[in-house]
Amino acid sequence: MRSVGVEEELLLVDAGSGEPLALSGAVLAAANRSARQQPDSGDGGTPGHTFEKELHREQLEFATKPVTEMGELLEEIVRWRAEAARHAASEGAVVAALATSPLPVRPSLSTGKRYEWVADQFGLTAQEQLTGGCHVHVSVESDEEGVAVLDRIRPWLAVLTAMSANSPFWQGQDSGYASYRSRVWNRLPSAGPMDVFGSADQYHEQVHALVDTGVLRDKGMIWFDARLSATYPTVEVRVADVCLEAWTPVLLAALVRGLVETAARQWRAGEPPARIGTGLLRLASWRAGRSGLDGPLLHPATMRETSAASAVEALYQHVRQALVDHGDDALVREGIARLTERGNGARIQRELLRTGGDLAEVVTHCARITAEPTS
Repeated sequence: MRSVGVEEELLLVDAGSGEPLALSGAVLAAANRSARQQPDSGDGGTPGHTFEKELHREQLEFATKPVTEMGELLEEIVRWRAEAARHAASEGAVVAALATSPLPVRPSLSTGKRYEWVADQFGLTAQEQLTGGCHVHVSVESDEEGVAVLDRIRPWLAVLTAMSANSPFWQGQDSGYASYRSRVWNRLPSAGPMDVFGSADQYHEQVHALVDTGVLRDKGMIWFDARLSATYPTVEVRVADVCLEAWTPVLLAALVRGLVETAARQWRAGEPPARIGTGLLRLASWRAGRSGLDGPLLHPATMRETSAASAVEALYQHVRQALVDHGDDALVREGIARLTERGNGARIQRELLRTGGDLAEVVTHCARITAEPTS
């Protein structure tokens, strides 16, 4: 069974005001101190943690270990969110799984030559990238299989953006979008959907050509909607907002694994990828960011406007056999029903503002949700 891992980018905020705090260095130092105090496990492993800094000091990133069971993935996400909250509390902060800051913020750049290069190269666009994503990794057997998967999952990715949308507010006001993060992120030069590659050789040629322009510093700046990981033998899907509730990235991970397995089976059966133009995929991505689950989407098969429920159902039916084979079908059906009833993070944030009165309460309430064990 294909393994799955998830990366989440969390926002560090003040527990009272909800304002972002530039404390990632201090929180990482707290995590390092805690790791050194852990007893030796006796199995030769090194005690540690999975936290890393991001472009801006108001964020903290973690990655789960690769697992094959979705229950174990949920345990990993809950564990590392709780650990992030614990280390943040030691420095007077809390963490919030929000894909943008609802409150106004002037982000602080992390230290390091790479981050300085990004700031110099991309200017204001880099300053605006205080955004939190959820990246899903699914194992593949080879680069050839991985690229075959990339070519075949293209039309379905916008639905994941809509399902995960959790960034309606930007610099203190309602953006009008469910996932404004997706719009900010796509300002970067290599972000967004790509054409069909056709083969692993052509994928790598395209990557080298992009890096050789000098616009990008290295292969780590290949920010496609989905790519071959530069570090792991995985396909990495990068279209989702970080999700407010811990069960939602598990739902996304199950769907992404279903997409990868379905695409790999199509490739092995000799079925060609759909030749949907990248321009249409960009419109589908925009529509998903604008609507989330509360407006129309583009149907992944026809690229015509349809309801969000119909687009999600099309995704489910597309991957259903793989879900059944993985034992994930019930989890996904229940997750989709739950998401439909409760709404994604964007809907929850707007409802909190409607009932609570101000954006500070939205942030602090979301921080409490982030740190709670999922129900």
